[in-house]
Amino acid sequence: MNLTGANPQSGFDLRWIAVITATLTLALVVYNVRQLLRQDPGKGRVSELGAAIKDGATAFLKMEYRVMAIFTVVMATILGLFITPKPWVAIAFVIGTAVAALAGFIGMSIAVRANVRTAVAAQASWAKALRLAFSSGAVTGLAGIGLGLLTLTLLSFLFADSKVLLGFVFGSTCVALFLRVGGGIYTKSADVGADLVGKVEMHIPEDDPRNPAVIADNVGDNVGDIAGMGSDLYESYVSALVAAMVLGSLHHGIEGVILPLLLGAVGLLASIFGTMFVRTGEASHNYEEQILKAHRTMNRGVYASNILLVILGFVVVYFYMGVENLSLYWAFLAGLVTGISIGPITEYYTSTHKPVIRIAELSQTGPAINIMEGLSVGMLSTVAPIVIIAIGTVAAFEFAGLLGIALASVGMMVNLGMLLSMDNYGPIADNAAGIAEMSEMGQEVRERCEALDAVGNTTAAVGKGFAISSAALAALAWMATYFEVADISVASITQVDVLAGLFLGGMMIFLFCALTQAGVSAGAFEIVSEVRRQFREIPGLLEGKSPPDYVACVAIATSRALRAMLAPGLLVIAIPLVVGIGLGANAVGGLLLGSLIVGMPMAIMMANAGGAWDNAKKHIEAGHFGGKNSEAHAAAVIGDTVGDPFKDTLGPSLDILIKLVGKMAVIFAPLFALALLAL
Repeated sequence: MNLTGANPQSGFDLRWIAVITATLTLALVVYNVRQLLRQDPGKGRVSELGAAIKDGATAFLKMEYRVMAIFTVVMATILGLFITPKPWVAIAFVIGTAVAALAGFIGMSIAVRANVRTAVAAQASWAKALRLAFSSGAVTGLAGIGLGLLTLTLLSFLFADSKVLLGFVFGSTCVALFLRVGGGIYTKSADVGADLVGKVEMHIPEDDPRNPAVIADNVGDNVGDIAGMGSDLYESYVSALVAAMVLGSLHHGIEGVILPLLLGAVGLLASIFGTMFVRTGEASHNYEEQILKAHRTMNRGVYASNILLVILGFVVVYFYMGVENLSLYWAFLAGLVTGISIGPITEYYTSTHKPVIRIAELSQTGPAINIMEGLSVGMLSTVAPIVIIAIGTVAAFEFAGLLGIALASVGMMVNLGMLLSMDNYGPIADNAAGIAEMSEMGQEVRERCEALDAVGNTTAAVGKGFAISSAALAALAWMATYFEVADISVASITQVDVLAGLFLGGMMIFLFCALTQAGVSAGAFEIVSEVRRQFREIPGLLEGKSPPDYVACVAIATSRALRAMLAPGLLVIAIPLVVGIGLGANAVGGLLLGSLIVGMPMAIMMANAGGAWDNAKKHIEAGHFGGKNSEAHAAAVIGDTVGDPFKDTLGPSLDILIKLVGKMAVIFAPLFALALLAL
């Protein structure tokens, strides 16, 4: 599995194309950041709120990075002692954690500066606010992908053993796990606590400055949906590339290593091309027309980038691998088509279409039926994505075997820059709407920001659906890599160790969700208690005569999230090791399969149910079925409260889990082989 060497035909190592593309992308990011910072950040109350959100998000991320630093030292020591080549896997692991942490920090830093500027831009026009929010999301998306491709390519120059790259990806996965779980627990503890007391008990609007948890809620949008989601998709991106590089080296030598990097480079170009199409003129003052126009504008960018990627992907495979290897392109295309197909399905179940409108309508009967219908929609929404993924997986395997599955995951991920731009847009727009509400910028500005926020709910849901689906293909790719590395040809359920692994893999999903949900519940309980205390003990708070103590709620959410993320995080790392060392390599194969089969549909169900509940609430708030402060609205708020941890904590965290167990298996496969011999 040698990763060095030049193109034998030209003498020029084509990996330099990936280096140059990634470098130019980062230069474009720097230019766009400078353009963003030139925009008006607002004054007075707007500036104060933006600073409070930025300070809270930065403080949380710094504290979480301290915890991750301790974990990184411990895990790097273990890798350095037990995993060959020593100490290079451990060094690559540290590099992977550092780059992933940097990508998360960059994304959050841009977002907390873009939110106030988007709110101020909405004073001028809806179109200007849309362009600013999306371009800021594009900056954070392209920065992470550019860093990942650049670092991965440089590492392939430096190290001849592909196992070193596994260490790099493992580090990225660990950061994604902590950011996704920790950020998810933070954001939903604050969000649920703010909603239950503010909207349900005190009957004050969302993002009302009188609510003591409102700043913590806005901070959570950044640490959970920007840093967490960004690190999640960044990790999926580098995971797909490395899995394809490892399997490619086994089947095609150095050409198989370089091919995924070239596809990553053209994917970056396609993403940049797609972002240029997200331009629009001013919309009317109609709320629903603004939402529709924003959706059309962003979809135009997705279509443009995907069309270019289809063309460039063919060019790369045809001219680099030759016509005799075009089956690799068809496998790549199968993954790309799979990814494209998932988006509209997710949008149907989470945007203002029949399923969401039905949830809103049934909310008139109370929260119980709202919750039942939301669960039904979430479960139904798993059918089409899983069928599509199954078809894509079979097609990719028929085209190019196990390598085809890995290339299909690359096909789904290489346009990530465009998709991550849309996903990051959501939290920025959400924060802008909150700032407009809290700083009393006027009815027209609030309505413009709320329309942008409604679009952001759908783009975030599509992003989560895409992340989970891509995680499924990436997990399959890592499972294929594990079977190759562990030299397992067949894992039969007639083998008791495989069967035990299947059961343990499925159980692990439920245990992980239980621990994560318990963290959200405990955090929300503390936030609710604190918010109630402030309304009870601070004279004039409800009347707006006295300011709330925002810092107290931020501190509670931070400490609770940091404590609660440790158990589920360590669980995902410990169980594969215990199963592998105790039961052997075959049992770990069963564990990977069990966690994937149970985890993927559960993740899709949770993410889509949560998105549907959220937009059903917003549909009512737009004036349907009684509008705000109606019984239907109160029921929808409770349903949305149930759905919040589903869509922003549990569901998205599962896609990290099903990928991480695969990497653990591949890296520690030599130890599992020893355990198997001992049976």
